Amino acid sequence: MFRLTSTIRPYAWGSTTAIATLLGREPSGDPEAELWLGAHPDSPSVIAPGESEAGARLDDVIAADTASTLGSAVADRFDGRLPFLMKILAAGAPLSLQVHPTIAQAEAGFAAEDEAGVARDAAERNYKDRNHKPEMIYALSDFAALSGFRAPAATAALLREALGALGGLDDVDPAGVRLLAELADLLEGDAAASGTESGAAVSGTRSGAASSGADEDPRLRDAFALVFDRRDDAALAARSLADLAPGSLSVTPTTAISLATAADLQERYPGDPGVVVSLLLNRVSLLPGEALYLPAGNVHAYLSGLGIEVMAASDNVLRGGLTSKHVDVPELLRTVRFAALGVPELPAVETEWGQRVFAPPFDEFALQVLDFRTGPDTGTGDASTSADVPVLQHGPVLVLVTDGALVLDSPNGSLRAARGEAVFVPAAEAPVMARAAEPGTRAFAATVAREF
Repeated sequence: MFRLTSTIRPYAWGSTTAIATLLGREPSGDPEAELWLGAHPDSPSVIAPGESEAGARLDDVIAADTASTLGSAVADRFDGRLPFLMKILAAGAPLSLQVHPTIAQAEAGFAAEDEAGVARDAAERNYKDRNHKPEMIYALSDFAALSGFRAPAATAALLREALGALGGLDDVDPAGVRLLAELADLLEGDAAASGTESGAAVSGTRSGAASSGADEDPRLRDAFALVFDRRDDAALAARSLADLAPGSLSVTPTTAISLATAADLQERYPGDPGVVVSLLLNRVSLLPGEALYLPAGNVHAYLSGLGIEVMAASDNVLRGGLTSKHVDVPELLRTVRFAALGVPELPAVETEWGQRVFAPPFDEFALQVLDFRTGPDTGTGDASTSADVPVLQHGPVLVLVTDGALVLDSPNGSLRAARGEAVFVPAAEAPVMARAAEPGTRAFAATVAREF
């Protein structure tokens, strides 16, 4: 076992204080969006000073001895790579509207861009690697997000309420209103007829192109494509929506919060089609201790909050708006899953050994909460808060301490990690037990989802 030092990504949307406050250090004064913990080659963790091999990159350490660090089965399954990346994510402002590909889509897209000669660091590059990027977010604070499509009928009802509210304004552009009305009509229509009668097309790509799943609804595909096909009208609709005062409207709470979200996005990204797209998506609010998982094809955007994010070790992101970065609409339409499946909330499960685990349906990762805090305000108390807790180990483990101090005991020795410190536990060091070294200790451990 050894401690790590890791890289902060200073994206503009990051909070200037949240990560520093969580880890007990002074803020840098700059946006601190993500702390990357793992072996992704873009920002690998390095072995901390004072440890054996101090200064070495974690990806190099793993590559030098995959059998010991990953375990032979994990190394074989994931081509000798640490399959997950753990982050602290601090959204001080909304992230881009985005979607992640399946493995098949990533492999095909990566190969096609290589063959076309698109540089791997080019701004217009869609596929940075050959991997998919399913992910989960565990809320450390109140956390807001857009995630997945709302049912067409529910979105149509929301749009009708918005149109009714817009009818009370004096200065509303009719083209924007017409677009919202067309979207409502489309979503209320016959799903069997969609994709053939709407005629929507974006950059030569038919909105009614072949579905990638039997549960997809072509009305959602057509509505999504129509917004991008009519960008100018979408910009006018976004401006009008921002003129509404949700607190004074006679609308349902769902509509009110969706309109407030659209108004905030319009203020930050004026005229962006993502403002109107936000009305098609579920608006999600997580409380501390709650989690959400995001499979391939799920359109989403984190809006605000602090959380622990775990994902497959990839940087493949296709953006659909709310950004100044590259947006490839045809590729986006080929990647999004146009199905209304509800919000993929992720409940914790407690194992027979007292481990409290969030395990989304992906092979690459699961997240264990090691919470030794007590009292009515913790909200996430472990059943065995006063005892040693076994660390879930399906090969390698990353441990991050956010409160107090933690002792990790393995057959090879013990390691004490304080608040703000992260530890890599090689697969060869098992079993590992965790115990609190200070009152109020909490830590998070990411590992592979199951045995291989």
